[in-house]
Amino acid sequence: MLLKKLKLSHSMVYVLLCLLLVTQLYPLIWLLLYSFKTNEEILSGHFFSIPSEWKWENYTSAIESGNYFQYLFNSVTVTFSTLIVVIVLSSLAAFAIARFQWKYNKAFLLLFLIGMMIPLQATLLPLMVIFKNLGLLNTRFSMILPYIAFQIPISMFILSAFMKTIPQEIDESAIIDGASVYQIYWNIIIPISIPPVVTVCILSFINVWNEYILASTFVSSEHLKTLPFGVYSFVSQYSANYGSIGAYLVLGALPVILIYFMMAEKITKGMVAGAVKG
Repeated sequence: MLLKKLKLSHSMVYVLLCLLLVTQLYPLIWLLLYSFKTNEEILSGHFFSIPSEWKWENYTSAIESGNYFQYLFNSVTVTFSTLIVVIVLSSLAAFAIARFQWKYNKAFLLLFLIGMMIPLQATLLPLMVIFKNLGLLNTRFSMILPYIAFQIPISMFILSAFMKTIPQEIDESAIIDGASVYQIYWNIIIPISIPPVVTVCILSFINVWNEYILASTFVSSEHLKTLPFGVYSFVSQYSANYGSIGAYLVLGALPVILIYFMMAEKITKGMVAGAVKG
């Protein structure tokens, strides 16, 4: 009887995972088919049909007319610059709040948490004035600095919550062995905290890579624009090249997919290592 129940539960889990796989793959397959169609096929309403003629020209148009490589370079520069600073600052702040007892510990944690509640739209005008006075408008810094500010609160919250679960005896043993605060942070806490660090990287990467509002507000130069701007290269006042838009969206998602497959093994190993050391 128990074996039958176990087999039934395994079958249900298998079915649910298959359904989840279908729901996750469907938008990607639909977008891939969409990117090879003509405007007539797209507007006909047959969304999941196979293209009658595979229009590779859509991809050529997406790369050339959409300034793909220039926008890709800008997105990579802005995103990875943001990630480096966010990881360093948020991990240091989380380390200080989670591993030390000091007078304003909870006050600083509350201050970071308040930062999570501020809507992005409410900061556009103040940031515009500040960047104009500092001469930072229409530069990469006008994107990178707000991205860092908006990603640090959630990153610090995730990291501090994890670091609080690490036994204090590890720090005490390291101090007895003569380790400094910085050695404890770099050689002990950070290696144990690999899983939440990877989580922070993924969340920050997705948020910054797809962000459009701040970039469109503070950047107007063509050579500084990021990938989300490229879609508008195929839209005019009276028409739109929907196939090229689909191709551009595929090319825009491609770096994210490649990075996921490159990091999948490291994410798994990091989670196992963190669990063993924790």
